[in-house]
Amino acid sequence: MLRILYIGDVVGQPGRRALLDRLEAVIDRERIDFTIVNIENAAGGFGVTEGVMDELSDLPIDVYTSGNHIWDKREFVEQLDRYENIIRPANYPKGNPGKGSIVRQTAAGNSVAVIQLMGNVFMPPSNNPFHVVEDELRALGDVKVIFVDIHCEATSEKQAMGRHLDGRVSAVVGTHTHVPTADERILPGGTAFQTDVGMTGPYDSIIGFRPEEILEKFVLNTPRKMEVAKRDVRLIGVMVDVDAATGRAQAIRRLDERLDGML
Repeated sequence: MLRILYIGDVVGQPGRRALLDRLEAVIDRERIDFTIVNIENAAGGFGVTEGVMDELSDLPIDVYTSGNHIWDKREFVEQLDRYENIIRPANYPKGNPGKGSIVRQTAAGNSVAVIQLMGNVFMPPSNNPFHVVEDELRALGDVKVIFVDIHCEATSEKQAMGRHLDGRVSAVVGTHTHVPTADERILPGGTAFQTDVGMTGPYDSIIGFRPEEILEKFVLNTPRKMEVAKRDVRLIGVMVDVDAATGRAQAIRRLDERLDGML
């Protein structure tokens, strides 16, 4: 049995603090075999930098996923191919740096594949994820344990991807909205699913940012600078138990670690 931990979108310095303060303790306590972390918002809420990667480099993270904001720091995009364990959505057009899937080994020698896709609804233009994932699965060959991150806005599109892949991958989890959903379950074919894992960062906020600026933006309909909030910091994720021989999920459970003691 493998236990895979997925940590939801890390937002700014508070999200990084949650990783640095709590991740290793959670891995030890929960006996995690493989850890995946979404870092697309880790640098000030938008994108990622080499400095951020250096800060996190000593943590036991096997794979980093991202999303549409991975392109926000141009200087990092130019270095993306240097990082073997970072993936971006596989359905971006060919010619972009980076890759959309990866296979890595656990300490016990089990192969785990991670695929990231981006939805089409209310998202930047990209190729059809339902078509692209078929190519990604064929390229994996006989890997049994497969974890899919579907990064998109619409809950229906995320749930559709879960059903599309049910019985063919170990888990499908959604990212992007920063709001954790309470619908974790095992689908009929044996695939673990959650519509959105949520964010790792400050929850006394609006999706990780200071409420004042976000409210002004909605009220006045004009752009505002978005600053990352600081209070009620949480390490948020999901844990999935997978039968390594079959790739079928056996259990799925949410993780909510609060750093600041707020309720």
